[in-house]
Amino acid sequence: MGNVKLAVIYYSATGTVHSMAERLAQAGEKAGAEVRLRQVAELAPPEAIASNAAWSQHFDRTKDEPRATADDIVWADAVLLGTPTRYGNVASQLKQYLDTLGPQWAQGLLANKAYAGFVASMTAHGGQESTLLALYHTIYHFGGLVVAPGYTDPLKFADGNPYGVSHVTGGGNDAPLVESDYAALDHLAQRIVTIAGKLKD
Repeated sequence: MGNVKLAVIYYSATGTVHSMAERLAQAGEKAGAEVRLRQVAELAPPEAIASNAAWSQHFDRTKDEPRATADDIVWADAVLLGTPTRYGNVASQLKQYLDTLGPQWAQGLLANKAYAGFVASMTAHGGQESTLLALYHTIYHFGGLVVAPGYTDPLKFADGNPYGVSHVTGGGNDAPLVESDYAALDHLAQRIVTIAGKLKD
């Protein structure tokens, strides 16, 4: 599986999805993949970012990290897409990135890859599943293959999300990732690298 190329492409406002993405990138490398970790561009106005200390701090911490381009998704055999929930839907920042891929879609460059998603929300029923399902609508149009984790490992009964991986940040929006989250993220990365390797073969 050493020849599998994995792109972890995400948007994170206050850092939770960023932490999830970093864990997925590490797990992907452990699974033998070549990994690109890329955050999409921030679209929110400066005054909105400044109104939330955690958002502002995360923006400053990550402003020099490489931003996702169309090439990152074209390059990849497997793609993990991450977003916070926004009213039960994909954050506009990640959606805008996906919406710019029309030229690559028209050339068939986004098809026949393995895709899956990961999300975070403040509350336990804050739209995690609907956000992942909405994200996958785009993948169907790409001609991509959704590699949801399902219940392919007993650890998914602890994580509880067969559609992808999700984390609840809590009322303070700062609950840290725990072992069940890490296990689910590791499993997702291992699974998508394995499936992408089989697709390449």
